[in-house]
Amino acid sequence: MTDQELQQLVASNARTIQAMLEQQETSRLQYESHRLLHEEQMNEIRQAMLRLANVEEGLINMVVSIDEDRPTVLRRLTSIENKVDRILAKDNGIG
Repeated sequence: MTDQELQQLVASNARTIQAMLEQQETSRLQYESHRLLHEEQMNEIRQAMLRLANVEEGLINMVVSIDEDRPTVLRRLTSIENKVDRILAKDNGIG
C-alpha cells in the first residue's frame, strides 16, 4: 500500500468515524427529545388523574350530603302532602 493510498484510507476512516459520531449524537438528541416529551405527557396524565380524583371526591361528598338531607326533604314533602290532603278534604266538604 502506498503512502497516498494509506492517507486516503485514513481520511476515509476519519470521515466514517465523524459520520458515525454525528449519527450517534443525532440519535442521542432524538432520544432525549422523546424522553422529555414522554415525561411531559406522563405529568399531564398525573395531573388529569388528580383532577378526576378531586371531582370524584366532590361527587361522593355531594351524594353523602344528599343522603343526609333526604330525611328533611321527605319530612317536608310529607308535610306538603298532608296540607294538600286537608285542603282537598276541606274543598270536598269532608273536613
